[in-house]
Amino acid sequence: MASFQTIILTILGISFVVFVIFFGRIPALRNTPIAGLNRLILVHIPNATLALDNRLTGGRLSTSLLRFGSFMMNDRHPTVLIFYIVLLVGSEYIFLPSAWQYMSTFHRVAGSIAILLPYIFLYLAAFTDPGYITHSNHAYHMQLYPYDYSIFLPGHDCRTCRFLKPARSKHCNICKKCVGRMDHHCIFINNLLRRSYGRIHHGRANQQKYPYWSIWPAKDLDWHQYFMGWGYGIQQTLGIGAITLLTGMLAPMVWSLLAYTLFLVYCGTTTNETLKWSDWKVDMSDGYAFSRHMSPNRQKLTTIEPAFTRWPVDTKQVLTSCENGQAPPQDAPLPGEGPWERAWSLRDFTNLYDLGFADNLRDIFFLDYDFRRGRLPGTQRRRRKQKAPKASPL
Repeated sequence: MASFQTIILTILGISFVVFVIFFGRIPALRNTPIAGLNRLILVHIPNATLALDNRLTGGRLSTSLLRFGSFMMNDRHPTVLIFYIVLLVGSEYIFLPSAWQYMSTFHRVAGSIAILLPYIFLYLAAFTDPGYITHSNHAYHMQLYPYDYSIFLPGHDCRTCRFLKPARSKHCNICKKCVGRMDHHCIFINNLLRRSYGRIHHGRANQQKYPYWSIWPAKDLDWHQYFMGWGYGIQQTLGIGAITLLTGMLAPMVWSLLAYTLFLVYCGTTTNETLKWSDWKVDMSDGYAFSRHMSPNRQKLTTIEPAFTRWPVDTKQVLTSCENGQAPPQDAPLPGEGPWERAWSLRDFTNLYDLGFADNLRDIFFLDYDFRRGRLPGTQRRRRKQKAPKASPL
């Protein structure tokens, strides 16, 4: 059982460290041992290492490491892609030779498809244009979305790309380009198709020794026999067991990210936008945020914002903040009409870019979808139930 225990402890340890690093700073875990471990790994240990390096080498080693870390995190390079391909090929090399003999024809066909899909999706994710904005397509991106005068305001220039920032766009410091409907720059590409695949064929191996074994405990099988079956299978087919445990440990994180992505689609927002709404949430709690209505018949200044977009709704609210906690003067050159009111909660506002789950999906999969299509001038648009904006949980 030594090898079994070593594999279990190693995989659990790696999974726990990854969880602490990625999720130790979320508000829900604040003032918990998880948050303390996160600070230990990301703050205290690096600071102690820097202090030791300053004493021994005058900071030369830490300077080189920081330069290398800056390159790894702030520049585009194929390191992560190469690592992912090596991980895929290595896992399949360990898993398939032992598992192939236990596969039915159906599982061999389905498994072959499941093996090819990550490579196809990897190619599409790595080499498809994510929506880079250039001078040649800038006008196209400008007419996709209206400014909501809350988190996206007209008239702001990108000093690097040298053009007006379209609504929902952001300059990516890693790609060195502006991206339309920017979410975030992700350096990780995960495999979502390996968990059930490994468990099915691992179970077939176990059934030769334990005829009553199944993936889920049978009614006449107690937990001791169930885990004994798993232990036997992992020791006898170490390659299958190791890959199955690895994918089983990583699968909850991958499925959680998928669930969070679908939640963002449901809310009609992006990671970048939730972070912007988080800033507004802080300003509202501090009493610095103010709002008023946007005039429905306002004349748009076409030098800084498009006169017409494909979006079916326009903003009805204006948000601004004042560091002194006082409402802006009525004669201030700010958009909107009527008196300024203090804003206390995001629930009092609507997300302009949320059109409902079905239309949010259309906006993602059909980039040129015209939401005004089929409506004659002067006809009444169907009422859309828009939800309050969501702040980032991180």
